[in-house]
Amino acid sequence: MPFSTELVRDFVNTFDVEAQADELSSPAELALWLRDRGLAGPGDRATDDDLHAAHHLREGLRAALRREEAPLPALPLQVRVRAEGPELVPAADGVRGGLAGIAAAAVSASWDRLKVCAEGTCQWAFIDSSKNRSRSWCSMRVCGNRTKTRAYRARKRGSRRLQGSNTDTV
Repeated sequence: MPFSTELVRDFVNTFDVEAQADELSSPAELALWLRDRGLAGPGDRATDDDLHAAHHLREGLRAALRREEAPLPALPLQVRVRAEGPELVPAADGVRGGLAGIAAAAVSASWDRLKVCAEGTCQWAFIDSSKNRSRSWCSMRVCGNRTKTRAYRARKRGSRRLQGSNTDTV
């Protein structure tokens, strides 16, 4: 699995939709996250504008994983031509360059394998390693079970209503 696919997954998962917990809740946390992944240098500092761009990029990528169209923030990117073909690369260093690196990684990620959990309250990004690429949930035991249980209960409620309305009059 290419590093770019894992990077995009990990970046999208910096916000836990279910818990409403954000790993990137301050510019300092953003700079640290990028540094830990080699996308920013030890002296690079993030600003509030960088944090806003990161949140916008992250939610744009999450929307793309749901197969929805979403605008992404303008980031410093350029196309470089190599022997293997064109490549999208960051045109700047620092935090903005790190965010541009994530956007560039999204272009080369395995989008047929990269998905977001179909459970509406979860939205966790995951890499579908199933043979036929048919996974819908990040975890069958948790999110798949929730969805199927909810559907089962809705069917049961519907069948009880139908049984109650089928009274025979003679």
